[in-house]
Amino acid sequence: MAKYIFVTGGVTSSLGKGIIAASLAKLLQARGFTATIQKFDPYINVDPGTLNPYEHGECYVTEDGAETDLDLGHYERFLNTYTSQANNVTTGRIYQTVINKERAGDFLGKTVQVVPHITDEIKRRMQLLGKEGKFDIIITELGGTVGDIESLPFIEAVRQLQWELPEEDVVVVHLTLIPYLRAAKELKTKPTQHSVKMLSETGVHPDVIVCRTEEPLNNDIKRKIALFCNVKQDAVIEAMDASTIYEVPLLMLREKLDLICMKKLNITEFKEPELEKWKAFLDKLKYPKSKVTVGLIGKYIELQDAYKSILESFIHAGAMNEVKVQVINIHSEFITNENVAEKLDGLDGLLVAPGFGHRGIEGKIIAVQYARENALPFFGICLGMQMAVIEFARNILGLSKAHSTEMDMNTPDPVINMMEEQKKIKMMGGTMRLGSYACEIKEGTLAHKIYHDTHITERHRHRYEFNNSYLEQFESNGMIASGKNNETGLVEIIELPNHPFFIGVQYHPELKSSVERPAPLFVSFIEAAKMYNEKKSGSKIHSVQDALI
Repeated sequence: MAKYIFVTGGVTSSLGKGIIAASLAKLLQARGFTATIQKFDPYINVDPGTLNPYEHGECYVTEDGAETDLDLGHYERFLNTYTSQANNVTTGRIYQTVINKERAGDFLGKTVQVVPHITDEIKRRMQLLGKEGKFDIIITELGGTVGDIESLPFIEAVRQLQWELPEEDVVVVHLTLIPYLRAAKELKTKPTQHSVKMLSETGVHPDVIVCRTEEPLNNDIKRKIALFCNVKQDAVIEAMDASTIYEVPLLMLREKLDLICMKKLNITEFKEPELEKWKAFLDKLKYPKSKVTVGLIGKYIELQDAYKSILESFIHAGAMNEVKVQVINIHSEFITNENVAEKLDGLDGLLVAPGFGHRGIEGKIIAVQYARENALPFFGICLGMQMAVIEFARNILGLSKAHSTEMDMNTPDPVINMMEEQKKIKMMGGTMRLGSYACEIKEGTLAHKIYHDTHITERHRHRYEFNNSYLEQFESNGMIASGKNNETGLVEIIELPNHPFFIGVQYHPELKSSVERPAPLFVSFIEAAKMYNEKKSGSKIHSVQDALI
């Protein structure tokens, strides 16, 4: 039988429950256990797929095509194992399931209530992965903050599980904040006391308290928290601010978070943690040999979480190349022909990010043109790839009004068009081309040199595609389709062979990048940026394609 760890949060949001959950899972994995993490979000949206990135950050897509919370990206990046639709559940999905059952008559005429019907469905979902038999430990992160109205049914479900399951099968970890008042030069425990009291009033008492803090917690403070919150002193864990999220597992190892949880779960047989690869990655990350500067052209740059997986992929690829990747956010809405050289000055590479809608589109096209004409390493993802196609059509093929039908339904040259199977769809949620699809790569191309394979699978999230009616025209003028889905004929990868590094992909390679398995495209892009930087300094290497041969 699987054992369950629940991670709750108090005092304030954005404390890092996902990072603590992922770090704990990493330590348990390193000790030889199979662990997975699931996220229960209190919002009523069925999934985050229809949410604006400004509202909730990026939408993370799993292998099986689920649109999920961005924390699932952290889970995969830390554990190097895939999640699925079962790993992310929202209040909306819970209520949708219960209401559908009620409409089907499954409750035999009973009055449907939050308790027991909603909480029963929450409990069923919480134990779903545990009943598969693949995992020793299931870690469940509860979204929101203790005291939120939206979170109450989830807390109540945890209370019931604590009562229903054997005592040694359930542990509750509560993450709180210990604020430091600089004027008084004191750490204050009162917010944590109130948070634990509020959680206890719901019938759920934490077994472990993890305290986010800017300053170290001395034994007196730990003793005080333990006394007032009714836990053992060794169950009060210090979670100091770290220079990188990838340090947190080692900080939690030092604080013995995994050992405390295993003791409470009555796990007595385990091995010493194997974290050599993790430590080697951290060494490269913290002690780079050089630096490159990459421009991220996007339309949601005000919120870093909107491009979370891309930024983390840069970290993985930077460590692989032993360089520090400095990312310069550039808002596409403010790029013009007059200022593009100034905006992109000093960059060693340019990534044009995914997105939806017409805002900022022309700025992205202008940025692509600059990268193409100035031999600046270019990498386009999804919409970024489509902008590269439009730019090439306008400025090389002479199709001055070429566009995507997403932005211009009446364009005479729809080089980017809606996929046929998408044209009949009216509903917005969960209806795009989602999840993992195969791609066949042409031998001898840049993509082939990057992947070292002719068959790959990558994750997708889009409605629009390259219009194959124009493919012959593109390829005869120098832009080739180096990767396609054989079943649909969909162009997955475009590139310019006469450019040092120019590649665009319809899929999202950032969604599969992890610490132990960095995305090949990001690794090669950063390598190209590194070579571009060296060339500016007098290096003899002129192309990443030469180095990849």
